[in-house]
Amino acid sequence: MNTRLLLLIAAFCVIPTCVMAEGCDVQTRSSSASVPAVETHSCYEYEGVPVDSINWSCSNETKDTLNATKKKVERCDDHYQATCTARLTQESLANPHSTSKDKSAKPLNLPDNAHVTTYYYDAEHLAQARIDCENGGGQWKAK
Repeated sequence: MNTRLLLLIAAFCVIPTCVMAEGCDVQTRSSSASVPAVETHSCYEYEGVPVDSINWSCSNETKDTLNATKKKVERCDDHYQATCTARLTQESLANPHSTSKDKSAKPLNLPDNAHVTTYYYDAEHLAQARIDCENGGGQWKAK
């Protein structure tokens, strides 16, 4: 009987609804009028890393002056204004905005093809988001 139950559970997890989310949808609002939110709705995806690598960074635990609500999604929505793609570093596993400026540096314990793509949907200061992306070694693409 236990074997049948395990097989049934395994069969249900093969169905696409059991696919683990690998994107993180982020809604940001400022806690203070003196600290503006550059991006108010974005989503990021990690590529080239093991499944569930996004779990740590896509948590709702934050001590920032910006309040962010994060939710894991299967993939980021296609209706974006722009994207920033950058090499994934160990630090950016926890903070997706942290990327390597040194394109020749090899991140420890991460595959060479590992990268993070951030999709911007609602950014009040899109020009600043672009500057932040490019200053962090990322590649900016407007849609």
